[in-house]
Amino acid sequence: MDNKRVEQYRAWFSRFVQEHATGNEQDQQNILLKKTHTDGVCANALQIAAGLDLDTAATALAGIIALFHDVGRFPQYVRYRTFEDSRSVNHAVLGAKTLLERNVLRDLPKRERSLIVRAVALHNVFILPVGLDDEILLHAKLIRDADKLDIWRVFIELSDRDARDWPSAAGLGLPDAGEYSPGVLASLERREMVRLTSLRTLNDFRLLQLAWIYDLNFIPSLAMVLERSVIEQLTASMPQSDELSRVVGNLRDYVRARIDAHPPR
Repeated sequence: MDNKRVEQYRAWFSRFVQEHATGNEQDQQNILLKKTHTDGVCANALQIAAGLDLDTAATALAGIIALFHDVGRFPQYVRYRTFEDSRSVNHAVLGAKTLLERNVLRDLPKRERSLIVRAVALHNVFILPVGLDDEILLHAKLIRDADKLDIWRVFIELSDRDARDWPSAAGLGLPDAGEYSPGVLASLERREMVRLTSLRTLNDFRLLQLAWIYDLNFIPSLAMVLERSVIEQLTASMPQSDELSRVVGNLRDYVRARIDAHPPR
């Protein structure tokens, strides 16, 4: 995949975002939130690819998957005025469908088209299915890591603002109640992924995001968690307790242990 084709895809994506622009200030905030998120995921994907020493072709594919991973968010929001899949539609499946219906990848070989579409469709599943071939598995894991890393950035930046000033679709409608649910904290302690249906407060959403760290696939991704102080920033505004301190300490130990087990070459 040459640079000219990559630039064509970027130009298509820019036109696609503009197609979903709106004159409503609140709606446009939400559209731009996802545009900026896509930019961040693209940067993360390329950084992870570099850390994995992927070749030029695999790196280009990682970048294109990142560019298109949330393409379904734009029609989702325009149709339903929400980013909550449970209240609307699976945005990853909608994104894959959009790429196929618009024939965006028509100039690529069939194998690459299929890989991109499948990685987009899989980027938000709770657990990746078994039986994926090595190339699909690599790119599905990579986009999932890159996506999480930028969701943390978005949420941390928003946490510096009053929740009432957030883009309307950013907080999943959860109250900023200053507390968290013991069951969600217990799931994090067991290193389990937390389901959205378990959330009651924004602090529960922070705990859910911390649990994602146990689902990261690559050492470069974990290194970025440390470099960006993700754990510290996500927990800074949460009510402190011995239970939370223990769980956070275990999480830090896990990240450091995995990185130490794979020192840079």
